[in-house]
Amino acid sequence: MLEILRPRDPDAAKRLNTLLSQRQDSNATIGVQDIVEAVRIGGDATLLDFTAQFDHIALKASDLRVAPEDIASATIDPLPTAAMQRVAERIEAFHRHEQRNDWWTVSADGALLGQRFLPMNSVGVYVPGGAAPYASSLLMNVIPARIAGVPRIVAATPPGPDGAIDPSILVAARLCGIDEMYRVGGAQAIAALAYGTPSIPRVAKIVGPGNAYVAAAKRLVYGDVGIDTIAGPSEVAILADASADPRLIAADLIAQAEHDDAFVLIVTTEPKLLSMISAEIEAQMPSLDRAATIRAALADSIAIVTEDLAEAIDWINRIGPEHLELFVADPLAVVLRIQSAGVILCGPYAPAAVCDYGIGPNHVLPTGGTGRFASALGVDDFLRRVSVVSVTRDAFSAIARDGIALAEVEGLTAHAAALRIRLEDLR
Repeated sequence: MLEILRPRDPDAAKRLNTLLSQRQDSNATIGVQDIVEAVRIGGDATLLDFTAQFDHIALKASDLRVAPEDIASATIDPLPTAAMQRVAERIEAFHRHEQRNDWWTVSADGALLGQRFLPMNSVGVYVPGGAAPYASSLLMNVIPARIAGVPRIVAATPPGPDGAIDPSILVAARLCGIDEMYRVGGAQAIAALAYGTPSIPRVAKIVGPGNAYVAAAKRLVYGDVGIDTIAGPSEVAILADASADPRLIAADLIAQAEHDDAFVLIVTTEPKLLSMISAEIEAQMPSLDRAATIRAALADSIAIVTEDLAEAIDWINRIGPEHLELFVADPLAVVLRIQSAGVILCGPYAPAAVCDYGIGPNHVLPTGGTGRFASALGVDDFLRRVSVVSVTRDAFSAIARDGIALAEVEGLTAHAAALRIRLEDLR
């Protein structure tokens, strides 16, 4: 079921790079630029036209905002409500550790230096709709922004066929303290949040996952607003040695493949493990609802068989997967050797699903190999770092002389003059 690559094969690296790059290619940008520009110019009227075209629901401008009382009164069954509350508490407890404090120091030259960490004034959270309501994504995006101190956090999510928002989304919003939510989805929602309309004031930054069209729109508006990341299809890599349980690996591969256009990867030192995993996949498939989606994802995924664990770890670091599950004898020792991953999940009781549903770390993670340089969404994503400098007369002299020397090397004589004129005042 999985395509098998061996690092010693001459085309292994090329084949892997092709598979990864194909996942990032999309024709979604075609047409999205027109949508974004139309909403920027046309405002509410154009936004409503696109909502009718893509979501098949006729709304008025006054319908765009979800009434705060609808959020306040939304209910779902007590069991998932209580679970959602506990998940929110775990997410908050984890992200509290990411809080920043202003710092100050006096340099050796006598200058006062420091940094302040200031929250953004507004953030728009996109919550996907369609196949399933992603209440967990709302929690993951809003809670770090709240901890950062962002005063205005708004949500946008596609309306259902009757114009309603799934009550689980509304309950999640209430638990997070959100009372500003809009019935709008897709690329048109990103454009509305980025540029504003008469009914939807613009925001400073847009976060949250979405389909290829949402990702393309975020790419287009970046620079006019901030964004978190350009998220691609979800992915999991499993690093396994002889101690691995094929039944649990199969379950986790299937779970990841349940996402549309998902990608799964196994890196293992044990080729015989692959046949056991394949057998387990076939045994578990009959009881699942989305078998066609799962099989399609598994058909496009790969296994890499390495000579030893060190080589397996090297391949993981080259790939930089979104989720990395460690099915190895000593996972905590391996953690110290992993340099590239969105999240590292250690041992048989830490599947990607436990991260997706709120053990604490954020499930908005770098995809498509960007785990080599990017990080999970966190409190820092909602803060601006502002440096502060105060220089006394006594400290200025030594600092200015160095500055003049460097400015003259660069040929920026006006910079040098701005420093020199102050030096002359000190004589």
